[in-house]
Amino acid sequence: MRKNAAKQKMLDGEPALGVSAALTSPWSAEILSTSGYDWVLMDTQHGFWSPDAIRTAVLAILRGSAAPVARVAINDYTLIGRLLDDGLMGIIVPLVNSRAEAEAAAAAVRYPPRGSRSNAGSPITALYGSDYFDQVDDELFLAVQIESVEAVEDADEIFAVEGVDGCWIGPSDLALSMGLKVSDMGVHPAHNEAVAHVLEMCQKHGKIPGYACGTMEMGKRRIAEGFKFVNIGTDAGFVTDSAAACVAELRS
Repeated sequence: MRKNAAKQKMLDGEPALGVSAALTSPWSAEILSTSGYDWVLMDTQHGFWSPDAIRTAVLAILRGSAAPVARVAINDYTLIGRLLDDGLMGIIVPLVNSRAEAEAAAAAVRYPPRGSRSNAGSPITALYGSDYFDQVDDELFLAVQIESVEAVEDADEIFAVEGVDGCWIGPSDLALSMGLKVSDMGVHPAHNEAVAHVLEMCQKHGKIPGYACGTMEMGKRRIAEGFKFVNIGTDAGFVTDSAAACVAELRS
């Protein structure tokens, strides 16, 4: 089947760079995929992606080199299964705070005997190859979000779960959970200690550490620290910044 190049890159010790398709446009997602990013994110927790738009976006992303990734709205077996049937190769599960919640996410992502995903074909998964059902469990990437004090404290147990491939730290929610301000993320010593602990637990269990980076500076910092599953930028931000810069230059 078509390989998940982003996952393989991370397994090889290299960072896989992601970008958010915040405009919820399949055509924008295709441009992001062909621009050189390793994975393109469709956010169904905080974004406005409809099921039909996601299916079209997956087809568009596959025209490039990126892996289609989605953040599911909640840690729900049915919602995860529907996204996988729509051809997603990466699933991010928010607010995973315990080993039990990590086990539920891992079970939903993979077929028996490794999990409990229901077997159903779709026109999109068929595009990955006739051996999709035999190979997809190895190609899928599951990242659990660590974004609370409870998750940090349970990180050792969470990353011990077979089937969890890595994490994606949600720094702003983590800061709020700690009684800090969003502006404290990446700055406050307690926040930095929590992030360092999660990274250490990932490395202990051979999992891929990830971080939701809001700026280029944060992306460079986290990559230098050893994070591999990192996102930098959004299509909405690129359009806004480029349009504003163009107008400013012309008017000068």
